[in-house]
Amino acid sequence: MKDLSSIDCNNLLSSMELISKHIHGVANEIEVENVKKMLINIMEAKRIFVMGAGRSGLVAKAFAMRLMHIGFSVYVVGESTTPAVKSTDVVVAISGSGETRSIADLGKIAKDIESTLVTVTSNRDSTLGGLADTVALIPGRTKEDVGGYLERHMRGEYSHLTPLGTSFEITALVFLDAIIAELISIVGISESDLQSMHTILE
Repeated sequence: MKDLSSIDCNNLLSSMELISKHIHGVANEIEVENVKKMLINIMEAKRIFVMGAGRSGLVAKAFAMRLMHIGFSVYVVGESTTPAVKSTDVVVAISGSGETRSIADLGKIAKDIESTLVTVTSNRDSTLGGLADTVALIPGRTKEDVGGYLERHMRGEYSHLTPLGTSFEITALVFLDAIIAELISIVGISESDLQSMHTILE
């Protein structure tokens, strides 16, 4: 273990800078036409269902909460109170690799039901990317890129200071909050309207 008195937080600061730089790069390369399609899919849906596994699942829940605040009928796939998906619904799947088996299998079911599938992923050529009606591409490290992490770190290649899928998950969270900002503008509601939808049982 490293001597705790020698902690300098250099890795912490470098990681924050790298994440910030990555998000800025993604913002400059965003596929606006696909984002427009995603917004239209959401606006035209009767109900919205979001899903993701692990940390991507937490990002999905955060997105669902904001959609609810705007006034959309939204559910998180896998929750005990979530109803069945219908063809008039949109399903938003969040997966960096696009190959997370549980989410990919649910994506196939969504398409069998003939609902609209929106995939937020780093891998357009993945199973989920191939199934999706709309792909929101978010470049980031996926689980397939883990193998050489320690080797790159030892060589001083610090572009991978963010472990596992961190770049994707944080960037996806920022991207989806930006989607919320755009939806707020489209719907035309105020911050006080959002506040009125916030839980009071806290």
